[in-house]
This record gives sequence, C-alpha cells and structure tokens, in this order.
Amino acid sequence: MTRRLFAGAAVFDGERLRQGAAVVVEDGRVAAVVPEADAPEGETTRLDGGVLAPGFVDLQVNGGGGIMLDAAAGVAGIARICAAHGRLGTAGLLPTLITDTAEATRAVIAAGIAAGRAGVPGFLGLHLEGPHLDPRRKGAHDPSRIRPMDAADVAALAGAGVVVSLGHSDAGLGAARAAIDAGARAVTHLFNAMSPLGHREPGLVGAALDDGRVSAGLIADAVHVAPEAIRIALAAKRGPGRVFLVTDAMAPAGTDLAAFTLGGRRILRADGRLTLEDGTLAGADCDMPHCLRFLTGAGVGLAEALAMATATPADVIGRRDAARLAPGARADMVHLGAGLRLSGVWRGGERL
Repeated sequence: MTRRLFAGAAVFDGERLRQGAAVVVEDGRVAAVVPEADAPEGETTRLDGGVLAPGFVDLQVNGGGGIMLDAAAGVAGIARICAAHGRLGTAGLLPTLITDTAEATRAVIAAGIAAGRAGVPGFLGLHLEGPHLDPRRKGAHDPSRIRPMDAADVAALAGAGVVVSLGHSDAGLGAARAAIDAGARAVTHLFNAMSPLGHREPGLVGAALDDGRVSAGLIADAVHVAPEAIRIALAAKRGPGRVFLVTDAMAPAGTDLAAFTLGGRRILRADGRLTLEDGTLAGADCDMPHCLRFLTGAGVGLAEALAMATATPADVIGRRDAARLAPGARADMVHLGAGLRLSGVWRGGERL
C-alpha cells in the first residue's frame, strides 16, 4: 500500500472548507480527511497555503487542446479535449457537441460510447447542445443546422440516461414550467440565449430561478453575465436546485490559438472573448480557476464558489462519487494558491 499525505492548505471537501486538515491518500484514493495533527505517517506533500479541492467538474466543454468536438473527433479527439482540460484542473467533463447534422450527432454519440468503454480519463459523458433549438435564440449556432426533434432523434437518445437541460429557447414561463413538469432538470448557461426575466412574463430565466427542481449552469467569465445578475441568481437558488459553473470552453482552451473555424465560420479570440466576425459571442475563453476568481471578486463566498465547480455539477449528472474528497473517492485534486491561481493538479494522487 502506498500512502501519501497532502497538508499545509485549507481543504475543501466538496461541501465545506476545513482549516488545519490533511488529506490521506492510499493507492490513488482518499482514505481520510483528518486534522493534520492526527495524520498517519506517509510521504507528505507540503502545500504553501491556499486551498486543496477536488478536481473540477465541467458539464459544458465544446473543445480544447486546439480542437472542437465534432464528427471527426472520435475517441482520440475526446481524449485530447479531456487531457487539455485535465491540465487546467478539470477532473471530469462532458464534451459538448453544438448544433450539427444528424450524421454528426450519431458519430459523436458512437464516439462517446466508445470513449466510455475505453475509460478515457476525465470523460463523464456527452452534452448535446442542439440541434433542436429556437432559431430566435440561436446564439452562435449555425441556423441552417437547427431542426425539430423527430422519431429517429428520440430513438437515438432513449435509454441513455439523459438529463434534459433547457436552453437556447424563447419559451415563456408556462412552456418552461411544462418542460420541468415533464422531467427537465437543468438549464443551459443561465441568462444567455433564453427569454429573460420580465415582471409580467418571467420567461425561462424566471422559471429557472423560481423552480427548485432544476439546477442551472452559469458562465462566470466576466463577459457573459454581469456580477449583479450572478448575485441575484445565487440568492434565488439556495436549493435543492442550485447554480453550477460551466466554462463553455472552445478549441483554444489550453493553447495560444488566436482564431479557429467552426462549421466553416471563423471564430476570433481577443481580450478574453471568443466571437464570430459579426461580434456574436461564440463560447467562452476561460477555465475554472478564472471563473472562481471572478465569482469571489463579485462577492461570492469561497466555499460556495468551489461547490459550484465541483460537487454541484457532479450531483446534476448523478455522480456523487465525483468531485468530493471523502473516503473511497479517487484522489483527483487541485491546489489553488495565492489569488486562486492553479498551482498543482493530481489524478489518483499522482501529479500531472
């Protein structure tokens, strides 16, 4: 048995911050989180303050490492995206296919099944963002590929353990509530590409904030949502449905790419933004530590912000085994040093 200790930083276990604690890792899994004075003997990694937390969970990752998830990605492409975000601290993610053809969707689903069977590190499943969107709220999605769902689409998704998420929709409150009543349990990038909160017609935003049955993803990159709106959302959703962080990251994540193409359209990267040439936002240029710094700078408590990047999104997809530092969990961890800058990443107790 190999035993390792991680000490010297506050420990966020997925639910609360613990001062003066040590994480005990045995054979790649968390054996215990104990007061440092009570820690058993073992090879010790001494951290210089900051916070030791579970690896992040990101439910909306369009690409990374220079590529997007598309029909050509295959298992190798999924692995490349997961590896790029792994180096940025994300231990588990959903590679996201944005609106594409039926053939591309089938190819990506097949690649996802193969990636799951192959045990690709960091792969938790797929996020299919489209093609069944409201053209009035298309955002950067290619309008020529948006289409209604048909019987073949339903057959492809049936039995796959799908969590339905509402987004890219101009639905009013009544239609949004009907979808939640029918089983939808999440909302995609809250506030963006959806009917806004109005005082007579609360829209999809109002339904998301008011209904505890749904949790909502949020892009906290200092571009997509104002800090005031974030604080309002967090005040409204205190449980059981909660707000969780997503990066909505694109191909440049983990690279120095200045531009790339998406469905034949050029995407430009500048000043922390990704845009089509007409200025439309096209995903986000951020990672989870960036989101955490923005949130805490906006007045969100550190423990709440960390939960939004770890345990809360894991719970949304039914993976309570992920994103917690608790006995039996894989020792996937990140160390955030001064200014919440990423200073260390471990997978199964081994440093990346």
